[in-house]
Amino acid sequence: MIRISAAATLLLCCSAVFAQVPSTDPASPQPVTQAVPAAANAAAPAVATTEGKTVAEFQKIEDAWSDAENRKDQYALELVLSPLLVDISASGDITNRNQQLVLVMNNDDKSLNLDQKVITVRLLGDIAVTNGTYTFRHKVNGSEVEEKGVFTHVFERVRSGWLCTNSQRTVLRTESTAKSRKTSTAQEPFHIPFFSRGDKSTTSTTTTTTPPQQ
Repeated sequence: MIRISAAATLLLCCSAVFAQVPSTDPASPQPVTQAVPAAANAAAPAVATTEGKTVAEFQKIEDAWSDAENRKDQYALELVLSPLLVDISASGDITNRNQQLVLVMNNDDKSLNLDQKVITVRLLGDIAVTNGTYTFRHKVNGSEVEEKGVFTHVFERVRSGWLCTNSQRTVLRTESTAKSRKTSTAQEPFHIPFFSRGDKSTTSTTTTTTPPQQ
């Protein structure tokens, strides 16, 4: 009776030992724990770049846009402008792509010339924001004028290319060199000098002549 109890006890101990030994069967699932850095889930901030392939790529797009308007090429313009385009001109007019196409194709101004230069590009996934300067020569009331300003264009990646979905331009106002200008210590965008209107206030001096006393 004592021998049977001893044998049973030995059998239970062996079973407990084998139960604690991990299986070496390669088919058995093994828990895998991987450490994921906290920074991996953080979105990288969009940094504006002023040089390199990115700027060169979007400069080609802006050149194609300018050339299409100058040559009144509807097909080339459609390859740059998105059907969802919202265009805000320097004068505050808001138009869509179809309206922009009509304006370009129906413009009989022979002196019209648009030139756009990319300064910075920010990439936000499938969205790109370009900022730059532009020069626009055209006629106003029969007189040729040259409009200089800055632009912001928002592009969306479509298949293998980019289409502009939002465009906004702002004119840089200049004053005559004969007038005094105020100097600003603030950093101007794209290193473009911004000319203020200067001090318009004038001081007039009135001289009162007292009649001689008699």
